[in-house]
Amino acid sequence: MAGLTPGAPTPESITLHAQSRVLEVGFSDGAVFRIPYELLRINSPSAEVKGHGPGQEILQTGKREVEIVDLQLVGHYAVQPLFSDGHESGIYSWDLLYDLGARQAEHWAEYERRIVEAGADRDAPMPKSGPSTCSPS
Repeated sequence: MAGLTPGAPTPESITLHAQSRVLEVGFSDGAVFRIPYELLRINSPSAEVKGHGPGQEILQTGKREVEIVDLQLVGHYAVQPLFSDGHESGIYSWDLLYDLGARQAEHWAEYERRIVEAGADRDAPMPKSGPSTCSPS
């Protein structure tokens, strides 16, 4: 998992805006980002979303109305949100939050490209998945 890059900006404030469904993060370099919950959820760094290697990503749909119901600090380098759809395994490093905030337009464009490429509907519920393919350690 990516950690905190030495010398990179760190959060000075983190605010959940439930009504507008955005995570506002203010960084030490003065940058302030308002990252939609949906963008956070569809870009979760978890194996459930990213898979276990290139080409194993799972396209996330039906997340437009997702909420963050809890947010926990992970050490001094990340946060772990609990989303209203039950997803809670993504750990978002400060670097990832900065990237999602700074490059929102690129992340949305990539998501929209993948939706079109898959012939999917952004608002369609996720299909029910079978048993986990992750092996216990």
